[in-house]
Amino acid sequence: MKLTPAVKTGVATTAALLAGFSLAGCQAKDSSPSAEGKDKPAPITVDASETGCKLSGTTATTGPTTFVVNNSGEKVTEFYVYGEGERVMGEVENISPGLKRQLIVQLTEPGTYQTSCRPGMVGEGIRGDFTVTGDAVKIDTEGKFKEAADSYKRYVNSQTDALVPATEAFVAAIKAKDVAKAKALYPTTRTYYERIEPVAESFPNDLDPRIDLREADLEPGQKWTGFHRLEKDLWVTGLQPDSDAVADQLVADVNELDAGVKAPTWTIDSTQIAGGAQGLLDEISKSKISGEEDIFSHTDLWDFKANVEGSQTAVASVRPILDERNADLGKRVDQRFADVEKLLEKYRKGDGFVSYDQVTDPQRQELSRAIDALSNEVSQVQGVIAHQ
Repeated sequence: MKLTPAVKTGVATTAALLAGFSLAGCQAKDSSPSAEGKDKPAPITVDASETGCKLSGTTATTGPTTFVVNNSGEKVTEFYVYGEGERVMGEVENISPGLKRQLIVQLTEPGTYQTSCRPGMVGEGIRGDFTVTGDAVKIDTEGKFKEAADSYKRYVNSQTDALVPATEAFVAAIKAKDVAKAKALYPTTRTYYERIEPVAESFPNDLDPRIDLREADLEPGQKWTGFHRLEKDLWVTGLQPDSDAVADQLVADVNELDAGVKAPTWTIDSTQIAGGAQGLLDEISKSKISGEEDIFSHTDLWDFKANVEGSQTAVASVRPILDERNADLGKRVDQRFADVEKLLEKYRKGDGFVSYDQVTDPQRQELSRAIDALSNEVSQVQGVIAHQ
């Protein structure tokens, strides 16, 4: 079959790095064994710059395909693989200039896909066709792989089950002009979303930007909706004449996400689950550690905690496969998660966390190093899982 994705109009988040922060965890490692003793196909290298997205090859056979993306430009970039209907088959974000990142994607159907580099992490990106040949293959249909996919889908469903009523309560407080209550509900409501954000990013029609776009990432003329628009209304400008309408749109958008993940047609494979675990950590280390995520409310540490919890659950879903193939890596990942959890607990305050503007630069650097160390281990999990 031929997959013919339409051009996507969307905005991805920009990335900002604090000076002096460690970037050791940004380069993924692939220490996975070859499947059943066979050599794995050579990775496809991607040279991403401001003006180009040059792949070393534009064809592959069905199954796992590895892309190694090198940012040779001067802007932070990201790389996507799209399937039919603009479905995101795989993505890697927050690739800083001069760095390489690895992405493994399961392309199970023959046909024409699209690749995209997004310099500056905005706009439609620099697109090209990518052809997959061979017979259709089935993955995650039995044994530990099916259990991993089923387990993670149940987790995602549980999070959207909680997200919808939490968002409704948050919006009700806004519409009742109860600013104090809305402020209290803002970080706890976002927790359910932040645990599964890579899933939202996989849906077309700009669902993630509608829910979670930051003001700094707006393009000229773009309408700003979602959590962060309401965050600014609550903490900076005061409720606006259209705040109720924006709040109603947020409820509609999280309901769309909930319906999407519950649809029988929505699937997620173990390779994507492992990639999502990495993506959640990248969310912290590349675009949140500086405090730019919740810039008005300074509730960033709630997001940190949720991202770590979501990553940990994703790894736990594929853990039986990981333990079978590389038990030592699993133990190292466990230790790094424990280190990060211990560090985050230092910033507890009651049922939540201290305001992030009270966290000093040296303390932020300590958090960054711990997240990077964890990311360095989790970055290896996808390679171990992908090659069945």
